[in-house]
Amino acid sequence: MSDSRDSDTTSLSLASFLSPRVRIMLRKERTFIALIGFFFILAGVTFPYAGIAKWIGFALAGYSAIANDSIQTIGTFLASNEDKRWWVLWLFIGGIFLATVFYSWYMFDGDVSNQRLAAKGFSEAPQSFSFLQIAAPIFLLLLTRMRMPVSTTFLLLSCFSASASAIGQVLVKSLSGYLVAFVVAIFTWIALSRIIRKYFVGEPKKWWTVFQWITSGTLWSVWIMQDAANIAVYLPRSLSLAEFLGFALYIFFGLGILFYMRGDRIQKVVTEKSDVRDIRSASIIDFVYAIILYIFKIQSNVPMSTTWVFIGLLAGREIAMSFTDARGKGKPFGKSLKLVGKDAGYALFGLAVSIALAVAINPDIKVGIWNYLFG
Repeated sequence: MSDSRDSDTTSLSLASFLSPRVRIMLRKERTFIALIGFFFILAGVTFPYAGIAKWIGFALAGYSAIANDSIQTIGTFLASNEDKRWWVLWLFIGGIFLATVFYSWYMFDGDVSNQRLAAKGFSEAPQSFSFLQIAAPIFLLLLTRMRMPVSTTFLLLSCFSASASAIGQVLVKSLSGYLVAFVVAIFTWIALSRIIRKYFVGEPKKWWTVFQWITSGTLWSVWIMQDAANIAVYLPRSLSLAEFLGFALYIFFGLGILFYMRGDRIQKVVTEKSDVRDIRSASIIDFVYAIILYIFKIQSNVPMSTTWVFIGLLAGREIAMSFTDARGKGKPFGKSLKLVGKDAGYALFGLAVSIALAVAINPDIKVGIWNYLFG
């Protein structure tokens, strides 16, 4: 009895040394861990019932994918519009989301993925689910909490394809996107370095805000065309009107939560980069990124990891700025290289988790992936 009291007294005395901010953070972590536990139980209870499981999987995937991938598209938008009301930013981005998915649903016979799921290996909607397929978005939530910009395309889509060639095609296209973005970013920021040093001084003109909102909106729309497949993979390939409304409104209000939280922890992946809060720099990042994504979109219907394209773009930009030192805002080369390596390491870790989940769900796929890549 006395040992229990001593333990409680020790816990209280330790807590008294913690600042209020630290105590709040610990409470939040306990809440998050409890929520993750509940999600795992929910996945375990519902996965045998396909009619329920598809919506549980979609709901988990919808929030986890948007929360992790937000850094790619609305990360710079949030960073450079910190002075704007969150609900104004939400209505703008949310409205574009609704318009984009409605266009796809209307034009492609109920398909909200802009035909990304029409690619070989993903065209058939799942008729049954395994526990890991429903739980995959929970792993994504954990990685997001750790501020890892992992590929939602690999983590979610690889769990639903029994075709090693389909996963291999996604991998090859995504790695190609990283290399293209990396090289394009280096040449772009080296070419623009003199212009940036000369004209990107002082407060930006008002028309920059208009230009940035246009480029961010365009980028967001193109990104949805690529990545809506990651969320819709749980659902029928042709949604009824009621199903479409459930899909669209859930994501719309989820975006509202994300904007209210100002991107949450994953936003640091953007804000730690050089000079992204300047609306002019943010506009250029979004503009170049939108062009690259659109080119890959029209190239083929094979899904790809937009995360890899984004971190490749930021990596090339950081390296270029370390050499050109645009306006003195670039980081030293060693520090830039460390940031680039950290982001790439997180993405590779996410890829390893994705492949492990795919192999756990379908063990035969391991040999197929190896043969496709190296055979």
